[in-house]
Amino acid sequence: MESQVRGGTRWKRFAVVMVPSVAATAAIGVALAQGALAASFSVSGQSFKVTADRLEANEGFSQYGAIDSGYTLKGEKTAHPVAVSAFNQATITKMCQSVVTPDIPLLGSVTLRLEAGGGKEPVEAKQLYIDVEDLEADATFTDMNIGVAAGDLKNGPGPGMKGGKEQANPYGFGQQAGTAVLTGVKQTAWATTAGTFKLSGLSMKLSRGTKAECY
Repeated sequence: MESQVRGGTRWKRFAVVMVPSVAATAAIGVALAQGALAASFSVSGQSFKVTADRLEANEGFSQYGAIDSGYTLKGEKTAHPVAVSAFNQATITKMCQSVVTPDIPLLGSVTLRLEAGGGKEPVEAKQLYIDVEDLEADATFTDMNIGVAAGDLKNGPGPGMKGGKEQANPYGFGQQAGTAVLTGVKQTAWATTAGTFKLSGLSMKLSRGTKAECY
């Protein structure tokens, strides 16, 4: 990680993530597209891929390290180190999400692909928390503060701050910024939680094999 920079900064690789899991039924997808439901998604024992042309957050961003716990498809307990990224508000342009379910009897692998925000209206989210494993993007942050204790973050770990099951050290490393803009995003994540999530122009498709993955 680079040294602290106040004002604007651009990083090619930065552990921040911006979009939720695709583990949703069509009915839930429609409700989310209308902004009618809170969102709390994870894919049991699997990570998922997401791309976006642009993510913009103008009302605060923070990030801290944590460990996600869960179970694999075989029922085995598992844990994953993640960077939890928190956004008060975010808009996302041309978003794609995909997750592959392997080894389905008679079918083999099946890919679920979700797309939204590709038209005039972007995807909109509030109180968005995403548990990310890897990200590539061009990023610009303002009013950046690196090295804050995680327990002191405005959107950091604590009771009621995130609805997931991550284990965060309140005295661990954290960082925050006033605004964040990411472009050309490719990321891998394990889970997400959002107060509200509106998917404009929602499209959800299932296909055999893995060619339909976002990248």
